[in-house]
Amino acid sequence: MPNQTSSKIAAILIALSAATLPAFADPLPAGFVRLADIDPSIRQDIRYAGSNNFLHRKVSGYEAPICILTEQAAKALSGVQKAIAAKGLTLVVFDCYRPTRSVADMGKWTTGGGPPDPQWHPKVKRGDLIARGYVASLSAHSRGSTVDVAILRTDRPSSTKPACGAIDADTLDFGAGFDCFDPMSETAHRPLGREAAANRKLLLDAMRAGGFKNHACEWWHFTLVHEPYPTRRFDFPVAAG
Repeated sequence: MPNQTSSKIAAILIALSAATLPAFADPLPAGFVRLADIDPSIRQDIRYAGSNNFLHRKVSGYEAPICILTEQAAKALSGVQKAIAAKGLTLVVFDCYRPTRSVADMGKWTTGGGPPDPQWHPKVKRGDLIARGYVASLSAHSRGSTVDVAILRTDRPSSTKPACGAIDADTLDFGAGFDCFDPMSETAHRPLGREAAANRKLLLDAMRAGGFKNHACEWWHFTLVHEPYPTRRFDFPVAAG
């Protein structure tokens, strides 16, 4: 009996010990980091981890509202942040690494059909978003060195809210919000207000100086020129550490 009692006590202690251990997400693949570990000063507003995006729901694969990037991309982005901080500005990221399951989820969503959405795709039907190039069947984000980014002032909030895209994002005036699926989001789109054009140039110049190239159809979309995984896509979830 003493042996049985001891065994039961030991089992209870082991169970209690396991229950109190903190739960950690699986470690990131080699070469990837959480942006906050490299530069916590960069603001994060990860749209696909919540419902405030063009799907109006959380996207599959986003378990936490955090930015994950390759180490090279995160350090390059931190360099851009340091360059603009002296001007009273800060970067804000809307999306970073995107799992392939998330890309597939977005693609499947488009097949549901539906009319244009006045906030996100005011002139394009939901079923035409892939054909028109606004939603990707394969995304550079899945390679880990692409980021959707804007700039905001640190000293005062913006007074301009775009009519299309992320309308509650407190960024500088870029003439259109993040994920506005419309020609007005093309980086070189004209006509464009003087302030919006200047802000797009400010972002473009800063990101180019930091080693990124822009996707011409989206003023917010940048990929590290010398990305470490130019042909590989990943599918691990976006999760907190």
